[in-house]
Amino acid sequence: MSAKPTLPAPTDAFVASPLGTPLSPSATKVMLLGSGELGKEVLIALQRLGVETVAVDRYDNAPGQQVAHHSRTITMSDAAQLRQLIEAEQPLLVVPEIEAIATPELERLEAEGRVRVVPTARAARLTMDREGIRRLAAETLGLPTSPYRFCDSLAELQAAIDGTDGQPGIGYPCIVKPVMSSSGKGQSKIDGPADVAKAWDYAMAGGRVSHGRVIVEGFIDFDYEITQLTVRAVGASGQIETHFCEPIGHIQVSGDYVESWQPHRMSPQAQARAQAIAKAVTDDLGGQGLFGVELFVKGDMVWFSEVSPRPHDTGLVTLTTQVQSEFELHARAILGLPVNTALRSPGASAVVYGGMEAQGIAFEGVREALQVPNTDLRLFGKPESFTKRRMGVALAFDADVEVARQRAKEAASKVRPVKG
Repeated sequence: MSAKPTLPAPTDAFVASPLGTPLSPSATKVMLLGSGELGKEVLIALQRLGVETVAVDRYDNAPGQQVAHHSRTITMSDAAQLRQLIEAEQPLLVVPEIEAIATPELERLEAEGRVRVVPTARAARLTMDREGIRRLAAETLGLPTSPYRFCDSLAELQAAIDGTDGQPGIGYPCIVKPVMSSSGKGQSKIDGPADVAKAWDYAMAGGRVSHGRVIVEGFIDFDYEITQLTVRAVGASGQIETHFCEPIGHIQVSGDYVESWQPHRMSPQAQARAQAIAKAVTDDLGGQGLFGVELFVKGDMVWFSEVSPRPHDTGLVTLTTQVQSEFELHARAILGLPVNTALRSPGASAVVYGGMEAQGIAFEGVREALQVPNTDLRLFGKPESFTKRRMGVALAFDADVEVARQRAKEAASKVRPVKG
């Protein structure tokens, strides 16, 4: 029987060796906190490497729970519940996949040497809260960002926009987001005074937890925005090295991605700046794994927006474009294995929405969708549908990225959610 690998300091390079056999005393066990569609793909990638997986979510039968060796349902923002579960399961690695997690408790558990958090517990805490990561990027690292302010009330939000509190006003247009949310939830653009109260209410409803705090950002007149997938992985020398995927372009509606494509064409100067910003942020956060760094680009200028220490929703396109998808890259990097960020083919993704409020919906048109040349589908298996809930994604590849975009959207349009 192999012993559980000794946990090094969270900033040291880590290799899970040997890799054990699932459901045996030698198992290498990894726990995901959050088991939606992105977590599901990470779990599948881990299982292909012989890892025993534990999928945790706030509701039963989440997508990742449907494929993991073990499924657990708890309130992950409850520190006592989180500690009790981790102490009971004793995973080698804990991988946060959502924002609503008791990250201070993860820091304590990591400090006690009970578990290694991916990429680190500090990184999980900083990136789960927009305030932490924005202050790190702008104030500590000095990276270019939009002007911003944090507000705890509607009155403070209005004053921050107008500049009536003695500080420079953000002005209109601007963007309001909850400090803790994902996939654009609670995010809105404010074009004038009539939109402020509505944006505040929307942010309060869209936050992952009842936080009562928002960030208001000045609007950058960018040409496009990209996701720069960045991987910190152990190299042949035994030291952590940084790898970059080709940039991913995407379109968002109300802060939620609706299509993405790879590669996105950009100038060599802009691409170099994007990679430099991504490396600066991820070097400071440390640890191992894949990070989704969101950036605004205008000409050769690049601004930092956000970073996720895990696979990014726009990166679903890598399931069809890369030799190793973002999920395989994440799984390999966190285990200390070699990675390959090479592009296999240009491609695109397009979202399939639920289209209705219902439990256990079915999907028609799958055959027709897959008849579109060079396409594939991922239907996530979410047990409950909402009108604008992402229930699946269509994928397409082609030497011409614009052809791939058209085909991905065509395939997605043929999938028709119906009541089960």
